[in-house]
Amino acid sequence: MCFGRCAKCIGYMLLILAVCSIVANILLYFPNGETKYARENHLSRYVWFFEGIGGAGLLILIPAFVCIGLEEEDCCGCCGNRNCGRSCAMLGSVVAALIGIAGAGYCLIISALALEEGPLCLNNGEWSYPFANSKAHYLADHSTWSQCSEPNNVVVWNVTLFSILVGLSGIEIILCIIQIINGLIGGICGACCCQQKSQQYAC
Repeated sequence: MCFGRCAKCIGYMLLILAVCSIVANILLYFPNGETKYARENHLSRYVWFFEGIGGAGLLILIPAFVCIGLEEEDCCGCCGNRNCGRSCAMLGSVVAALIGIAGAGYCLIISALALEEGPLCLNNGEWSYPFANSKAHYLADHSTWSQCSEPNNVVVWNVTLFSILVGLSGIEIILCIIQIINGLIGGICGACCCQQKSQQYAC
């Protein structure tokens, strides 16, 4: 079934993206590889929302594994036809894809808010968010990044990783939307074939 093969490809891509999102989120806890800022609670507030670990990571694993198993899925084998079971599974994958969209959407929104606010850093002897009122203009004005004296290169660290999370979650949403379309078409087509074969058996 071509819809199953397509879903399997989407599943593997989602799996890779989910792992990358989890890694990116974990790295946010260790600016420049240092652990003391996490211990001292000197990390940006949005780091603690687990958007990459939970949203674009664990929740995306649900549609990923569902899609990976679709090509061989036989579900209930209703109507005495194997394709009928696959049709049920294809329609079920739509629900899993919706869960994936919710998780990736959460990550996208939180990461975008984190980019807008900027990092928590030591500025003029105080821990603060020096770019919070800049409406993200600091992203284009690299000369202002020196306001953060500690952690070293924290602006680059946060901007890079949160941008990666935005990109990964955006791709995940697109793939989940494709799977919704794929699942609906595959499920409906499979149901039609099932109905036709049932009528043949009845005759």
